[in-house]
Amino acid sequence: MNRIDLEGRTVVITGGARGIGYAVAQRALKSGASVALWDVDAERLERSRGELAELGKVSTAIVELTDEASVNKAVSETLAAHGTIDVLINCAGITGGNGTTWELEPDVWRRVIDVNLIGPYLTCRAVVPQMLKQGYGRIVNIASVAGKDGNPNASHYSASKAGLIGLTKSLGKELATKNILVNAVTPAAAKTEIFDSMSQQHIDYMLSKIPMNRFLLPEEAASLILWLSSEDCAFSTGAVFDLSGGRATY
Repeated sequence: MNRIDLEGRTVVITGGARGIGYAVAQRALKSGASVALWDVDAERLERSRGELAELGKVSTAIVELTDEASVNKAVSETLAAHGTIDVLINCAGITGGNGTTWELEPDVWRRVIDVNLIGPYLTCRAVVPQMLKQGYGRIVNIASVAGKDGNPNASHYSASKAGLIGLTKSLGKELATKNILVNAVTPAAAKTEIFDSMSQQHIDYMLSKIPMNRFLLPEEAASLILWLSSEDCAFSTGAVFDLSGGRATY
């Protein structure tokens, strides 16, 4: 495993207590960064912090990403603990279960949009001013190949991730001359705890669409995400990077 140069950087990871976010935290710490985990699950946050602290400096913040005040509080806590925020990785997300568009309840649909799209908007809105002061920043939004293709029985999830791709492109253009780069990654499914909220039929459907005939490994996602978080990524912004095992065809 190569060492991505993140020496001295502070990396904020939403949804960092588990899944892909946790794998990103591990790789970031091994690459010289300090890490701030933002998550709504206090118990899981503490457990993850204890495990990761052996690798380097780790702080945590209990955050409801759909609440502006909660996000702003997390920014203040992170700056107090680390002094800077160099990288923001918007990894937190929910599926909202599966169902046809006309069967999904409006409150479920809205909650998925709130967590997967409004949440990243609020974190970007809160963190970008600090990055502008520093004259440096990297933002990586974890979207999904579903945001390109549109998965059946997951219109809420697909729409939220399509929106996140659009947010990435707009924000990347707005910050293109500020040394703050904004990119998105569109993974196919990774077998993490998020599978617990999906039907087996939907899981089987997702696997059938992947030419490599396997699911993404969280550590594979971490490799690309953290390269995009580094200074080596210097001329890509507003871009969408495929991690779909061959599923994406455009």
